[in-house]
Parts: sequence; C-alpha cells; structure tokens
Amino acid sequence: MIFLLSENLLSFPDPSLAEKDGLLAIGGDLSSERLILGYQNGIFPWYSEAEPISWYSPHERCVIFPEEIIINSSMNKIIDKNVFTITTDTSFEAVIEHCKTIPRKEGHGTWITDEMKAAYMNLHHLGFAHSIEAWKNGELAGGMYGVVVNNIFCGESMFSKMNNASKAVMIWLCQNGGYKFLDCQLPNPHLMRMGARMISQKAFIKMLKSD
Repeated sequence: MIFLLSENLLSFPDPSLAEKDGLLAIGGDLSSERLILGYQNGIFPWYSEAEPISWYSPHERCVIFPEEIIINSSMNKIIDKNVFTITTDTSFEAVIEHCKTIPRKEGHGTWITDEMKAAYMNLHHLGFAHSIEAWKNGELAGGMYGVVVNNIFCGESMFSKMNNASKAVMIWLCQNGGYKFLDCQLPNPHLMRMGARMISQKAFIKMLKSD
C-alpha cells in the first residue's frame, strides 16, 4: 500500500509498510521539518522531474561500518601520497550541483531536481546536511553530500571528476568522520567492493534511533 501525504500534516506512515521496492508514500513537501523527520525514521525522498515527491524506506539497507571499509593497495598508495586534499562543508552547493549535472556511467539522468537541490541547501544552512570535498591542484575533483542524523551519515549522492576522488572521500569519512556508520541507502557494485553490506530495515532503524 502506498500512502498519500498531506502538505498540512507533518507525519509519515510506519516504514515497515513500504512496498517491496521500498516505496512508502508520495506527496507532502520538501520542507526542512519533513526531511529531518523522514531521515530520523529511515525515510528519504527519491523521484525525478515531473514526478510526485516519492518517499522510500527499503526493507534492506546498504551501509558501511567504518571499521569494515576495504582499501585496496592502489587506494592506499593514493592516500599515502596525499593525492587529494579533503575538506568538509567548504563547497556544499558546488558538490550538489556536480552531483546533479555530471553524467552517470550507467547513462541514467539525474534525480536531483532544482526543488530538491534547494531543499538540501536549506538543510545545509540549518546544519543538518554536509558535504565532503576532494581537491587536486586546487580543483574540485570529487565530493559527496548527505544528512547527519544521530551521528550517522546518510549519504545522498557523490561524484568524481577525477579517478578515485569519490573513493578518497568515502575512505576519509570512514577514517575521520567519527560516524557510527554510513547509510548508502541502496547497493551498487562500487559500494559493495568497498565493504558495504546489507542489513534489515528493522536493524537499521534500531541503530538509527539508538544512543
């Protein structure tokens, strides 16, 4: 059953009621209050231009625990040589814009609409959304942005303009971010090679709400 949200009522249905593909509800809005409430309950927006706002809570969640990050020998060399300089929250708008516009290898169009970009910019100004940037020779080489809830980094999107830049960001987050774990939402081969694994929705929400 897919629930219809009202813009006038700030609430979400129980995440366990999501469809098999994780779709829980449509409608509502992208206000900061609703986004924060969603992330606090393991729910995130995901939709394309000209589609209604759609809210997902997958029954299995892709996560990376910092101690389980896999760093291959070539990435170890890149880290040891300080090929990239890593910063946080210095270029949030540039990171989200690159995530929005850089073509994906799989050929899919961006799902980051102008409305969504504005919503996450608002979250950033409120201190809930953060970016990590990888620089090389003064150029923004890659980055990632996400929402932090209860010391968990809920990753939204990442990009690379140079090889290995997004990997460097992910490794930095695990080694220096101080987060309990990284929420990657949905799996892909790149994440799984770096040590991501699947946990149940129930386990995810329990850790999300635990101290």
